[in-house]
Amino acid sequence: MGKIIAFSNQKGGVGKTTTCVNMAAYLALAGKKVLLVDLDPQGNATTGLGFAKGGLKKSVYNVIIDDEEVKDNILPTEVEGLLILPSNIDLAGAEVSLVYKKNRDKVLRTALQKVKGSFDFILIDCPPSLGLLTINALAAADSAIIPIQSEYYALEGLSQLMNTITIVRQVLNKSLKVEGVVLTMYDGRSLISKQIAAEIKKYFSKKLYEIVIPRNVRLSEAPSHGKPIVLHDPKCMGARAYSALTEEFLKKSEGKGE
Repeated sequence: MGKIIAFSNQKGGVGKTTTCVNMAAYLALAGKKVLLVDLDPQGNATTGLGFAKGGLKKSVYNVIIDDEEVKDNILPTEVEGLLILPSNIDLAGAEVSLVYKKNRDKVLRTALQKVKGSFDFILIDCPPSLGLLTINALAAADSAIIPIQSEYYALEGLSQLMNTITIVRQVLNKSLKVEGVVLTMYDGRSLISKQIAAEIKKYFSKKLYEIVIPRNVRLSEAPSHGKPIVLHDPKCMGARAYSALTEEFLKKSEGKGE
């Protein structure tokens, strides 16, 4: 049975999609069968894997609003073993449409349960908000990975996210837990980066991954080429960091017997 992980942080621009896309690619390269679910109406994970979201007829919208099967809407990517349930322009109206659906908090969970056994990992890229789409992701997930930017405002809103996770755990998904916290856009020369890292370590203790993701030009330009970093520049500093982070994630995950 596969494991469903939501990548969530309601603060935008923290490297959430970059982390989700690149970990998905490295997990597939490690021989895992991976499905990436792009639940963000911005569709950055979709374009980051080489798809023009404007022309897509298959999408996650068809699954959560039209009750279509996940297996009928997934697409293969350039990375062997990595498939995507893409986002398209229709997803922008999904929050409103979901309000009128029965069991609106668990629509995604119901859909993903049917394919969970076909994948080792299902990674969900959440929108940068705590609306119904993110609630659906957290209700469907076994755990959450939280990317946090190593800058002054990093901890702002974090307590709100943790509170949301607690509420989802109490009301919708008792088994939901925090898988780990990833420090992104780290600048080792910056005193503030080091201070924020120390604060986050204090707050999350063992949940913070040892591998940090540095600021890296090649990493930031890869999405514009529609490729994960391993296909764009596998030797750059950002690629090495995501490769090492994925290894650390697998060691921790498999070490727990999951």
